[in-house]
Amino acid sequence: MKKQLVFIMTDTQRYDMVNCYKETGLSTPCIDKLAESGVRYERAYTAQPVCGPARSCLFTGMFPACNGSWGNGMALGDNVKTIGQRLHDQGITCAYIGKWHLDGTDYFGNGFCPDGWEDEYWYDMRRYLEERSERDRMKSRIFQTMEYEELPDSFTYGSKVAAKALDFMEKHKDEDYLLVVSFDEPHFPFLCPPPYYHMYQDYEFPKNPAVYDTLEGKPGYQKVWAAEQPKPDRENLKIKSPYFFGCNSYVDELIGRVVDKVPESAMIMYTSDHGDLLDSHCLFAKGPAAYEDVTRIPFIIRHPEGVHGGVYNRQPISHVSVCPTILEYFELPIPKLMQGSSILQTSKDLDAPVDPYVFMEFGRFEQDHDHYGGFQLMRAITDERYKLSINLMSEDEFYDLQEDPYELHNLINDERYEAERNRLHDALLDRMCRDRDPFRGYYWDTRPWRKDAKPAHWRYRGYTRQRENEEYEPRQLDFFNGLVMDKPQRFKMSGRKIDERFKSLDEILDWMRVYDQDS
Repeated sequence: MKKQLVFIMTDTQRYDMVNCYKETGLSTPCIDKLAESGVRYERAYTAQPVCGPARSCLFTGMFPACNGSWGNGMALGDNVKTIGQRLHDQGITCAYIGKWHLDGTDYFGNGFCPDGWEDEYWYDMRRYLEERSERDRMKSRIFQTMEYEELPDSFTYGSKVAAKALDFMEKHKDEDYLLVVSFDEPHFPFLCPPPYYHMYQDYEFPKNPAVYDTLEGKPGYQKVWAAEQPKPDRENLKIKSPYFFGCNSYVDELIGRVVDKVPESAMIMYTSDHGDLLDSHCLFAKGPAAYEDVTRIPFIIRHPEGVHGGVYNRQPISHVSVCPTILEYFELPIPKLMQGSSILQTSKDLDAPVDPYVFMEFGRFEQDHDHYGGFQLMRAITDERYKLSINLMSEDEFYDLQEDPYELHNLINDERYEAERNRLHDALLDRMCRDRDPFRGYYWDTRPWRKDAKPAHWRYRGYTRQRENEEYEPRQLDFFNGLVMDKPQRFKMSGRKIDERFKSLDEILDWMRVYDQDS
């Protein structure tokens, strides 16, 4: 039986911009219908709330800091393989149609199809723009175009992406395949045809309590961020963005075009790369914050043999699980290098467990410009109730999401939560060490509120951690003895550690061959 999977994603669509998550007056009937035919994940999170890094995790199964693309404009590492490369090498046809943002060039991409993906269907935004006249290129980059012209559906990037997806499914209907359909919409410039561009002219997005956050007791860097825009009267603030919300409904219709043609025997996964703050916590757009408004995203799986109309709310899930889930669906082994676990079983069993923690991070928004701030290291963790955010160069945050779902009250120094806070902190530190986070070090441990922190130590934990990417490279060698490594994570040994107990070189070499790596 053939295996086919269609992965659909949007850009900048937070969870409550989709009606099946929360009724806000926004219309998303096609995504709602998809949810009715599959499983909707109540709490799903991006790995980093920025376009490129979020995608880097989605398509490699590794966190951004570990795959090299931890800011926009930063390419994946040369030895990092995408899910398209991995499946292609197993004989599965892979096509990526739409926004990529992972080649290290600008927002639009370089037009070159990466290894593993079908060049005939590669359609990053550069290829779209190169089909346009100079005038049409400029028209496609400003929402004001809609104020002067009635744009046809055929003009938009999204319509071209959807059309190519339909063509691919028809031509490859008898093959195993992975098809990624990556819409740029509803991201700026919000281009959409009628009736969408005028549907929300008088609409106000409902304010939730997070909009009234004054940032009292919050990290200092967030106050610097908030100072970039005027401080409106929160009571009279109106969240109006008619073209953004119109484009949100437009991309829903585009998704419907694709979903309607996906065979019933195929699996569908749908999500967005990240959300948008929309004035919550006095902040705008996206950036170095772990707030629900910007990190929590819609996520739906329709498995041909799975639950229909179900809601998975046992535990939160993460984008880092996408690649392992795809591999399990295709009945392929999950590489040791990947940093998440498959959640495929949850699409069939709403009581199936997943990893107990979800991790998020931030490095910087963009390598090329500073419009959204500069280097701002953050590592965050959440479970079924609590969330901890370590903001390395500022103050930290801890929230009880059960009692404070809008994250208004920072409990980082509240002694009543010490045990739970420290539990999450320990899990976060273990993750950073286990997964080879290149920014790990004692400074994450010795936070001012962590009274039992061990003293700062230059050697930190003393471990070495080598990659296990054995599908694409030979097993790495142990620095100490030059032999094939036994354990990838072990205490680092050095020839300088050899003492005088040995009487000959042969004794030393015999010991080096079999030494206890954890001693």
